[in-house]
Amino acid sequence: MTSTVHSPITPSTEPESVLALARQLRVDSIRATTAAGSGHPTSSMSAAELAAVLLTRYLRYDWGDPARRDNDYFILSKGHASPLLYAMYRAVGVIDEAELLGTYRRGGRLEGHPTPKLPWVPMATGSLGQGIAYATGIALAGTRMHDEPYHVWTLCGDGELAEGSVWEALDKAGLNKLTRLTVIVDVNRLGQTGQTEYGWDVAAYAARARAFGCKVVEVDGHDVREIDAAYDAALISDRPTVILARTVKGYGCSAVADSPEWHGKPLPADLAEQAVAELGGPSHLRVMGPGPLGADERDATRRRHVPSPTPPFVQAPTFEQGEKVGTRVAYGKALVALGEDQDVVVLDGEVGNSTGTGQFEEAFPERFVQSYIAEQQMIASAAGFAVRGWRVHAATFAAFLSRAHDFLRIASIDGPPIHLAGSHCGVEIGPDGPSQMGLEDIAMMRALHGSTVLYPADANSAAQLAVAANRLPGISYLRITRGSYPVLYPSDEQFPIGGSKLWGEGADDVATLVGAGVTLHECLQAARELAHEGLPVRVLDLYSVKPIDARALRRCATRTPLVVTVEDHRPEGGIGEAVAAELTDVPCLVRRLAVRDVPGSDTPERNLDAAGISARHIVRTVRETVTRATADSA
Repeated sequence: MTSTVHSPITPSTEPESVLALARQLRVDSIRATTAAGSGHPTSSMSAAELAAVLLTRYLRYDWGDPARRDNDYFILSKGHASPLLYAMYRAVGVIDEAELLGTYRRGGRLEGHPTPKLPWVPMATGSLGQGIAYATGIALAGTRMHDEPYHVWTLCGDGELAEGSVWEALDKAGLNKLTRLTVIVDVNRLGQTGQTEYGWDVAAYAARARAFGCKVVEVDGHDVREIDAAYDAALISDRPTVILARTVKGYGCSAVADSPEWHGKPLPADLAEQAVAELGGPSHLRVMGPGPLGADERDATRRRHVPSPTPPFVQAPTFEQGEKVGTRVAYGKALVALGEDQDVVVLDGEVGNSTGTGQFEEAFPERFVQSYIAEQQMIASAAGFAVRGWRVHAATFAAFLSRAHDFLRIASIDGPPIHLAGSHCGVEIGPDGPSQMGLEDIAMMRALHGSTVLYPADANSAAQLAVAANRLPGISYLRITRGSYPVLYPSDEQFPIGGSKLWGEGADDVATLVGAGVTLHECLQAARELAHEGLPVRVLDLYSVKPIDARALRRCATRTPLVVTVEDHRPEGGIGEAVAAELTDVPCLVRRLAVRDVPGSDTPERNLDAAGISARHIVRTVRETVTRATADSA
């Protein structure tokens, strides 16, 4: 294999040249963190040889065109070792020395953990245990979609192997025989507060990785010949490969090597100067690694479809007013309609016959991905497909998405579009009991940066919003209900994102009832009962929870003295708080009905009533509030 490191490195001194690059990566990691006064130089130094061999000989990448679909991927799962990544970028010439030494400066691209602000970073990392999962998702996309013959390399630390998400990822990697995936584990023994779970007991990690169907190679992580042989073996493996590299944290600097005292601490100027001198001083090696595989090296027998960046127009399915249809059923039919677009992929967490995704699986099995009961990896895989340009929809019970919230949090950092649906929301699901009731999901999804949260009340709105979500950026969330309810809206009704629907506006309205999903039906029933009592109210369907229709809310609040929000959700972070936040400067009274106690198993109707969010409680709240206000003004 010929050398790919350019002058002054020559093929006749290849091992030495790679070691010289490794020394440069260490030196640059020290210089960058000392200049910043922050960062993880010792965590970067342990993996320098692993990075140098990969960069010079194996990572097929066109650094001038990071958007090329046949580029390999390198994902830094141990995101705190970002100084090493930035040193690699300097070595290939995509950042200069001034930018490297300006690491961690406000407004700059080189942040404490890598984000897609850099065009060579496909996903943000830093929450340990996630990079392997995202790498698995990207490799799975290549395998399932017959995509370009790229390889996915990910570098992680031994400390993060304590995270369950790592083993979810390796389970799916082994199950799907992801030969394009190589996981490089930097086993440097030390974590933040001392020794990691198994320290240098590489055999313990090896047994676990083999149990999940991975090829395991154990190497000295500072021996470039062993590393080279391991990487070469990974490329011809019939399974995903895990390379366990025994390394020394802070390697190359005798004052900090294998010391538990230097995690996350930049070297002070005098010690940094000593360490740089010990490593031979600053250098300016430039690297041009192997480029992507040429057309003649690809498997020409496989048809490769490149997703279009622009979704085509899709007509949402429609339903007759008055018929009873669950919004989860409408969601499934909408996915089938979207599936006519060859770029749509659907993932599910082994509940497709409940979420509605089973309809898509039946129609388009080649673009349906079964994630089984592994919600974290389901989201990571969704992100992996989305990174490759596929339009991704993923669904499970709303309650179970809480397991994957950290993945959603990281994916919301400049990540690709991911369209989610959560079924079986709230106490409405009835007999299944509180462990299955999604009662925190609106708050969870609203809190994500750039997210969209939608909660349709009937089949026509659910179908339209599912189709509309397909075009949204960022993370979108569709909250769908288990039970079947009457279709409220005509088939030609439009549901713009950020809108709402107003029912029964009158000049003498004493209150505005705000509901969404199942509680809209309760609000409409309450409005009919209140009208019989001579207490006219209007009802606002807040199907778009985020972005919220602030204009409609404020208009209603200025015309009625009372606003009552009703939600099948906890009071914290839900619809009531969203509405109240928009009405802080409007002189009206806001009463919030939500699920405040621990619910139990019963019929949906009894559960709604026991939670205080049924029509009966809405009527009582309006009646008592109006009566009290009348008495106070008398």
